Amino acid sequence: MNDPSFPVPLWVWAAVTVGICVMLAVDLIAHRDNHVIGFREAAIWSSVWIAIGLGFGLILLAWQGGEVSSTYYAGYLIEKALSIDNVFVFALVFSFFAVPDAYQHKVLFWGVLGALAARLVFIFVGAELLQVFFWTAYVFGAFLIWTGWKMAFSKDEEVHPDRNPVVRLVRRIIPTDPRFHGDRFFVRRNGRRVATLLFVVLVAIEATDLVFAVDSVAAVLAITTNTFLVWTANAFAVLGLRSLYFCLAGLLRRFAHLHYGLAVLLAFAGVKLILSETPVGKLPIPLTLGVITLTIAVSIAWSLITTRNQPVEKGERVAGPEADAAADGTVAADRRPTGRRSTPDRRSP
Repeated sequence: MNDPSFPVPLWVWAAVTVGICVMLAVDLIAHRDNHVIGFREAAIWSSVWIAIGLGFGLILLAWQGGEVSSTYYAGYLIEKALSIDNVFVFALVFSFFAVPDAYQHKVLFWGVLGALAARLVFIFVGAELLQVFFWTAYVFGAFLIWTGWKMAFSKDEEVHPDRNPVVRLVRRIIPTDPRFHGDRFFVRRNGRRVATLLFVVLVAIEATDLVFAVDSVAAVLAITTNTFLVWTANAFAVLGLRSLYFCLAGLLRRFAHLHYGLAVLLAFAGVKLILSETPVGKLPIPLTLGVITLTIAVSIAWSLITTRNQPVEKGERVAGPEADAAADGTVAADRRPTGRRSTPDRRSP
C-alpha cells in the first residue's frame, strides 16, 4: 500500500500522548461533581473537541504538507461519523440499566480510556498485518463490506446488554450488587468488596466499544496504514465522544437514516482496501474525502428532512418511582426498563 511516509520522532509520539492525557484530565476535573450535562454545555465541549481535532490537521499541514493533512482528515471524518453510531448504543445501554444522568459522564470517561487503549492495540496489529501479509487487505475489506451490509439491512430487534458474554463473565467472576451506589464502581458489603451496577454498565460500554473498535480501526486503515495518522485520527475523534453523546442524546430519533450513510462508508472503505492490493491501486485522498463528506451530509440531511415533524426527546427516560429511586442512587437491577431499538439495528453489544 502506498501511504504517506514520514519520520515521527519519539518525542512527537510522547507529546501527542501527553496532550491527550492532559485533555482527559481537564475533562475529568471539569465534571468531577457529577452534575447533569445539558445540551448547551455538551455543545460547547463538542465544539472544543472538534476544534482540537481539526486544529491538529492544520499542524500536520504546516509540518508535513497537504497529502499528510488530507489523509488525517479523511481518517478523522470517517471515525467521527462512525462514533455517532456509538451514541445510539450508549443510549440503549444507559436506558436499559436506568443509569442516572449525573453518573453517565463518569462511565463514558472511563469507557473512553478503555477505547483508546483497545484502538492503540488494534492499530499496530492491523497495520503490521497489512504491511506483512498483503492478503489481509482482502480479509479486512470483506469484513468491512459485510459490516456495512449488516448495518444497512438488519431489522429492528430487542437488545439485552446484560446478556453480553463479557458482562455475564464479569458477573460470574466478580461479586456484584444489583444496585447503584452513587457514582461508585465498588463498595463493601458484609465485609467484602463487591462491584456495583454502575461497574456492570461500564463493562457493557467497554464490551460494546470493542466491537466498534474493530470496524472503525479497519475503516481508517483502509485510508492509510501510517500508524501515527491512524492513531491520532482515532484518538481525537474518540476524545469528543462523551460530549457528542450528551449533545446528540436528545436528537437520536432525528438520525433515522444515518445508518445507511455509515453503511456506505464502511462498504466504501472495504472496497478501497481491496482495490489497494489490485492493479487499480490506492484511491486518491481527495476522492476519499469527497465520498466521506458527501455521504455524511446526504444521510444527515435525509434524516433531518424526513423526521422534521418528530418531537425531540432524549431516548426512553426512567419515569415514576424509578426516577425517584435513581435520584438517590439506589436503582435496583430488577426495575430497569427493557431496551428496544428505536432505529434500525446496529452493532449490538
